[in-house]
Amino acid sequence: MNLPFLITGPCAAESEEQVISTARLLFEKVEMQGFHIHYFRTGIWKPRSNPKSFKGVGEKAFLWLQRVEKEFGFKVCVEVATPEHVVCCEKYGIKNVWIGSRTSVNPFMVEELANAMKEKDFTVMVKNPIISDLALWKGAIERFLTNNISNVMAIHRGVADSNENIFRNAPIWEIPIELKVAYPNIPLLCDISHIAGHRKYLRQIAQIALDLGFDGLMAEIHAHPQTALSDAQQQITPKELYQLLSELHFKQLSTSPIEKMLQKERNMIEHIDTQIAQLLQKRWKTIDRIAQIKRDNNIQIVNAKQFNKIKNIYTQYLTEDRLSAEFIRQYLELLHYTSIQRQKEL
Repeated sequence: MNLPFLITGPCAAESEEQVISTARLLFEKVEMQGFHIHYFRTGIWKPRSNPKSFKGVGEKAFLWLQRVEKEFGFKVCVEVATPEHVVCCEKYGIKNVWIGSRTSVNPFMVEELANAMKEKDFTVMVKNPIISDLALWKGAIERFLTNNISNVMAIHRGVADSNENIFRNAPIWEIPIELKVAYPNIPLLCDISHIAGHRKYLRQIAQIALDLGFDGLMAEIHAHPQTALSDAQQQITPKELYQLLSELHFKQLSTSPIEKMLQKERNMIEHIDTQIAQLLQKRWKTIDRIAQIKRDNNIQIVNAKQFNKIKNIYTQYLTEDRLSAEFIRQYLELLHYTSIQRQKEL
């Protein structure tokens, strides 16, 4: 089964050989194997956090993308962050663009971009802001809609989160679900690469998105991910993308509104539990490292002060619900007992 939308390509255009070889492999290993690629994506200008990081090759990459369009028939899309970028896209006939999370967080920049594309035949894909703010995301989308840009899509890429998280960016799935409710006719895609942060989580994120009713996926693909100049850990090869897509389950949602709501909530619980299991595994590994440090330095195993600190953390999130409070109490006792036993074994 094909995705309604599949957007894929390298994180950044690094060289002509890299762009063309990646496009060729995507054509051979994905497109020709039955999964239609709607857009070939790549970064021309890269807004890196570190100014010393690879920042893209700029305008010359458009010539490579024109080859991609001509030789493989892919529509191409790039990220734009300034009106000058929009002018450059028009110069080379590129009318498919996305707005990055570092741009969508700034209403002034979004306004300038929307004005630069006003009443023009652009397809605009708006990523959610880098912070958890649904109103900002809606506002960015509205700015393009009010400028008579009819081809607008939304892309969920997670949000920056300082809390412990197994993914690069916290998914906070409630945000895109609420956006879909507000804009049911706007396609909603999931940028699995930027949420995952590592290739080992890509399939999991993709399946969650499909289960929650997303309309498609965006994924970063590289002919040789290990040599990528940016985001190497989250990129995979075209062959690996085909394997990932082949393993996904496309669930048919019930036509009943009540059953549809129930199924989405059940899917949410299923994937919350998956993340809890992964975080527990991460916790056990941390406990093992602590045990080794204590053993090597002759430090006692039990630390009541630390356990009370953990209890206080959970207390912050407790409700007045008696059953929830009892569950947390029993859970913490078992958690503490298991942690001690693991340390004793080591």
